Amino acid sequence: MKFTEVGKQEKNNNLMIVDGLNIAFRWRYKKVPYYTNDYVKTVESLAKSYNCGNTIILADGGSVYRKNLFPDYKANRKEKYKDQTETEKKEFAVFMAEFANAFKRLEDKGYLVLKQSGLEADDLAAWIVGKRSNFNVGDIWLISSDKDWDLLIQDGVSRFSTVTRKEITVDNWDEHYDFEPEHFLTFKCLAGDAGDNVPGISGIGPKRATQLIEQYGDLYDIYDSCPIDSKYKFIQSLNENADQLLLNAELMDLESYSEQALIESGMDLEDLSSNIKEYLNDN
Repeated sequence: MKFTEVGKQEKNNNLMIVDGLNIAFRWRYKKVPYYTNDYVKTVESLAKSYNCGNTIILADGGSVYRKNLFPDYKANRKEKYKDQTETEKKEFAVFMAEFANAFKRLEDKGYLVLKQSGLEADDLAAWIVGKRSNFNVGDIWLISSDKDWDLLIQDGVSRFSTVTRKEITVDNWDEHYDFEPEHFLTFKCLAGDAGDNVPGISGIGPKRATQLIEQYGDLYDIYDSCPIDSKYKFIQSLNENADQLLLNAELMDLESYSEQALIESGMDLEDLSSNIKEYLNDN
């Protein structure tokens, strides 16, 4: 299904999952302080465009799970904002207050909005996708510019970026990546994620990560192959830091560890499941 193919929203079991704060930043970058109406219109327009009869909007609350594993997780973001001026701090406060207003407006309109302190939207999205059959959900569209959400792409689960205006699906995956979807986690574990302050293996960028995948397979195959006999410094670094791959898997593997992340945040899984089922049944 393409973005422009469907213009009318229908009652069905398709689901749109929105990375709430992520898409709000489009107004932040445009320096638009009051955007609630536009935010709501954007969500509703996307639901119609993708023929999703159900919409769940998620917000971030940090990550107790990842901080417990790796205390420096996203520590670089504090560094980024420490030199903010008073004006910049006030502008950001206005932005977040407006996001709360948009969240409340969507909730008042009957959409399901979810936020849990100590839990990232990524994990909520992954958990819902993993329970897709339990919730009797059809096609799922993920709305986020965060490429981490591509870890969830599979048959019937696709992503649309509000920044690039591009869709990433199983069918067009090779237009975006040089490896198969099942190797995306391995790619991320090797290369790391500078935005989240998760270190990869020194000397290994996208090209070398792809080459290692082609030669050895997934991250566990690569780990089992170490130490690899080579004169190259990046291979020597891999040999010395192979355990980093396993830590990165725990930090990045949304499918395997999302439920653990929910539990460590204090989320009541039975209550969450009931709320989602009630919302889907009401729609």
